[in-house]
Amino acid sequence: MRGRFDPGQALIVQSLAETLHTSTMPVRGALMQLASENALHVLPTGTTQVPHVSIAKLQDLRVARIALEGLAAELACERITAAQLRELKRNIEEHERAIEHDGLYPMLDKNQEFHFLIYRASQSTVLPHLIENLWLQFGPYMRVLSKHIGAPATKTFSPNGTNYHYLIVAGLKKKDPIATRRAIEDDINRTVDLLMELLTADAAAHKFPQ
Repeated sequence: MRGRFDPGQALIVQSLAETLHTSTMPVRGALMQLASENALHVLPTGTTQVPHVSIAKLQDLRVARIALEGLAAELACERITAAQLRELKRNIEEHERAIEHDGLYPMLDKNQEFHFLIYRASQSTVLPHLIENLWLQFGPYMRVLSKHIGAPATKTFSPNGTNYHYLIVAGLKKKDPIATRRAIEDDINRTVDLLMELLTADAAAHKFPQ
């Protein structure tokens, strides 16, 4: 989900087990589970691989994320508690400190934590799992983004990483499902639009199929 593996990268069981300081059995089980959720591909040779990226798949993920995450946010408007709102506000402060001091992956951790606090606040027993699966499939695209952080196209992305989060919290506090959904959609679209620019440039350079 955080983009630590390259699109198309082969995942070697023994190497992962050594990195994670565990035996190969739980690694094999985890890879099989992720493949069953379309987060990884298993090649005819049996090799497990991170999926390649494509513009078409990114657009498909955009539509699905907006639909499900927007719905979860609307439900959260009706059900979120004062304690959960305080937790979201603390998360924004921690997210901003991560942007300033801690680097990319702590920043991505805080972003993910923020979103799933909201989706769990929806009290849906179905939506958080479906959304988590979409984030798993989005992982290779986050790798594309992370490799371009600092390039001119992404120069304004990190410093403004929490601006939509403030709008989301404001919508939740007012119990305004329309404003909350719009802010969630804008947050998703900001990332996807940036990725579209990056992938379009890469496709023009024939780095991957569209």
